[in-house]
Amino acid sequence: MDTQTVLPGAAAAAPAVEAVPGTRRSTPGWQEVGPYVLGVTGIVAFLVAWELFSLYGPVNRHHLPGPTTVIPVFLTNFTYTDFWEAVGFTMRAWFLGLTISSVAGLLVGLVIGSSKFLREFTHTTIEFLRPIPSVGLIPVAALLFGPRLGSELLVVVYGCFFIALIQVLYGVADVDKVADDTVRTMRMNGLQRAWYLVFPTLLPFFVTGVRLAATVALILAISTELIVGTPGLGHAVATAQLNDAPAALFALILTAGLLGIIVNQVFRLIERKVLFWHSSVRGEAAA
Repeated sequence: MDTQTVLPGAAAAAPAVEAVPGTRRSTPGWQEVGPYVLGVTGIVAFLVAWELFSLYGPVNRHHLPGPTTVIPVFLTNFTYTDFWEAVGFTMRAWFLGLTISSVAGLLVGLVIGSSKFLREFTHTTIEFLRPIPSVGLIPVAALLFGPRLGSELLVVVYGCFFIALIQVLYGVADVDKVADDTVRTMRMNGLQRAWYLVFPTLLPFFVTGVRLAATVALILAISTELIVGTPGLGHAVATAQLNDAPAALFALILTAGLLGIIVNQVFRLIERKVLFWHSSVRGEAAA
């Protein structure tokens, strides 16, 4: 009879597991919670540094109010109709400009990328136009359209069009040659080749380009409003400056930063949903 007898109703003891020297068990859930904790800690540290610099720094506190003064104004703005109208004007210009530039970049990129002749014919022109700063077109936009929506659209579309275009050109050029030869062997027509081969290849490039262009579009929209005077957050910032209201000015700047974070996070979520099948997204999820 075995010396280790198990009494009726008693659970068998689990075999002991020896700890491997030099290893440490990770805290459960820290990988999920850790980034948020560190992010909040960083924000708190920034606010404390800002408050201390406002109190003891070389800048007059009137011109650089601390977060204890700015944040109440920032929260109070949410109760004002004028504030939401300004946000609405900015987001309207952002959405229209981003949509037009993304669709145009996709279509033009597909046309140019599908032809070797067009790629060589337009290469120098694209490389010449692409580095021109979009903000340099703000005086031209003001001259052509004045303080209206057209000024913002001109600047936003120009700045974001080349972001989408270049990404699409890279995506079309990344089409696998073996897969392309296979498609031609199967005698697929141009539409089938674009749908089953070209589009899945360029989609990760295009989605990344749209995500990058989304933030740029917001910056350009607010910058145009600030300089030209079209309705929106930028115009509200300029008005606060003219009225000598630094707290309101910084509160609007915080609003612009918050919008930027929201836009970036929304497009990251869209990117993960659309590219769930792509290796980069699956690798990020596994990590």
